[in-house]
Amino acid sequence: MAGEDTDQGATRGRGNGRRAPRGAAGSRFPLELKHAAATLYYIEERTQAEIAERLGASVATVSRLLSEARRDGMVRVQVLPPGEGDGDGDDLATRLAETLELDAVHLSSLPAGRSVGAALAPALSRALLAAELTPGEALLVSSGRTVYEAAQAELPSLPGIAVAPMVGGLDEPEVWFATNEITRQVAAKVGGTPRFLYAPALPGPGLHESVLHDPSTRRVVGLWDTARVAIMGVGAPPLTRTSLHRFIADDTDPVGAAVGDVCARFYDAAGQPVPFPGSERLIATSLENLQRMQTCIAIAAGTIKVPSLLAGARSGYFSRLVTDRVTARALLDAAASARRR
Repeated sequence: MAGEDTDQGATRGRGNGRRAPRGAAGSRFPLELKHAAATLYYIEERTQAEIAERLGASVATVSRLLSEARRDGMVRVQVLPPGEGDGDGDDLATRLAETLELDAVHLSSLPAGRSVGAALAPALSRALLAAELTPGEALLVSSGRTVYEAAQAELPSLPGIAVAPMVGGLDEPEVWFATNEITRQVAAKVGGTPRFLYAPALPGPGLHESVLHDPSTRRVVGLWDTARVAIMGVGAPPLTRTSLHRFIADDTDPVGAAVGDVCARFYDAAGQPVPFPGSERLIATSLENLQRMQTCIAIAAGTIKVPSLLAGARSGYFSRLVTDRVTARALLDAAASARRR
């Protein structure tokens, strides 16, 4: 739950001087305003300072709005004795991190009406801040819908860092496969400098070597060996998808044994690479680089991704996971089932 809920004295906000209609007996706030504050705080996990800026009020006023929302029954808080909870919050994150042997798990809720990436952005921000990036360091980013959506939301200020793609451009119509565009958006959000990769993800045999020798390509590829922090999406098992990347032949089943992929690097349930025709020419960071990286943050949600997340975590392809509570519980259940087998 974001921020502290302290009931400070109400102060005058930035209104136009007109008295707001009372929302309930003894209240000087409209019901709609209390509902908006409660939604931002309890559902979207915004801090009281962020809500104050959004509503054009003081932090003290936001605190009073939240207090009155609870008093009016608009918000219901339940505190359960030890052992009677359902594992939400810090306990769920801690248990999952221990089970998957990760450095940390960062959880966000997935409220209706918000994209997955936007809903996970607050948890992603916490993971990024924990990485303690300093000016001059590089942050690598992958393609993918969840990463793209998170880049549209608020991210922490990380001035002076370089932001670079982990994979070349994919020949796909959706904008979330445009790696340079995602790089630009993340850099703009965090206050960093984008480093673009002008190379296709899978160049033809005649183009591969010349692409790798291009100076602009070498500048980005060099960061793959030295960067210690990355954000990446995790793909669902290929057999559950309606389509795969265009460079994978449609008339074969080259990645049928895979349970997921990161940056178009497919892997099986044991975390072993699953090659496909031409994969040796793939312009993308390697699975070995992911294992070496100090802080690789996977951002993904959905029970369909449980096999890919389990295999990726056990293989050391990421050290921090940003997900939602439903996926976290499904991961715990799947890990327990695997131990019983």
